Amino acid sequence: MILAFRDFMRGLRKMPLYAQLWVALLVIANGIVPLFFLGRIEADVTLIVFLANAAVMMVLTKEYGFTRILGAGHFPWFLLLVYLVTRLDAIPAADAYGLWLRAVMLINAISLIIDVTDVVRYVRGDRAEMV
Repeated sequence: MILAFRDFMRGLRKMPLYAQLWVALLVIANGIVPLFFLGRIEADVTLIVFLANAAVMMVLTKEYGFTRILGAGHFPWFLLLVYLVTRLDAIPAADAYGLWLRAVMLINAISLIIDVTDVVRYVRGDRAEMV
């Protein structure tokens, strides 16, 4: 698994700067900000899903390399988004927690559009390394 992590990080570092910044935003929104809200169920679930995504992406990197199939690693976000939508009524948008919750939903939804596109391209035969 360490080699898969190394290969994933090498691939990430070879990506264009805008893609690296996008990944950094995903890590901050899903993996760092939830640490400030530990004990709040939505933050805990978001962090757990983020860690699960990372593990899946390492397995995918090991099996398929740094290819478009990595987008499938974010597919658990579909379930996360459904769950978070059901929680919105109970969480005001005016405080930091409510703002983060809505922001992470938007960021993850945008990422899923990119991810689905990448996986479809992979399934259709675009299986080359991305970098």
